Amino acid sequence: MCKRQLTTQIGCVPYDDIDKAVEYSLQHDIPFLPELPKLGDAMMDYIERPGNMSCLDTFKSKVAGRETVKIQCVGPATLILAGYDQDDAFSRVYQHIDAVINGLNVENVILFLDEPALGQAGFDYRQLWSPLFESFDVTSGVHVCGNMNWDELFGSEIEIISFDASKFDITRYPEYRNGKRIAWGIEAAEDVKDFQEGDLLTPPCGMGPKFFNTDDCETVLSKLSEISRDCTA
Repeated sequence: MCKRQLTTQIGCVPYDDIDKAVEYSLQHDIPFLPELPKLGDAMMDYIERPGNMSCLDTFKSKVAGRETVKIQCVGPATLILAGYDQDDAFSRVYQHIDAVINGLNVENVILFLDEPALGQAGFDYRQLWSPLFESFDVTSGVHVCGNMNWDELFGSEIEIISFDASKFDITRYPEYRNGKRIAWGIEAAEDVKDFQEGDLLTPPCGMGPKFFNTDDCETVLSKLSEISRDCTA
């Protein structure tokens, strides 16, 4: 039985209107910083100009005084896999996080590093994360879309693991959870295998405009809210 569910999203949404995108984010239990690819916010684009997000100023003004918000940034491992050298990857991620957090007037910030293809990394990506999270007063998280050696994440210092629960059952791994909170990326209620206090409820991945429209956003939010109510009833 789920004790409590907190709805949020990965970040990417198909809006081209800043106010509407932020308004949509605020309907979730934990507002998230919207990334708008239609306005140049695709993760491999915004990292070329760290800190320049279409929704950032509006988001900061609207969430001021909130208890918790979620922000996200493309992770250094993903940048290295895309061809950036390690120092440049780290520097860009640091600059972006610093710009996003600066002036963010909330009690708690959940920071997710977006590392969609982490299973393809043939290097120790965890040593890249430590100095980043140690530099900011945040709750640490990582989002992974594909399959990987999940035990590596369970053994890391990351506090929240976000994954596609509609495709992968991570509860069967020997080191499952290991004290971690889980962000269940779901399409249906049965995707949630082991909800525990402190876990989150999200879509499986971002909602880019190539595959989603704004009507889909309302449908997804309605589904998240319905599953949350059913589980906590």
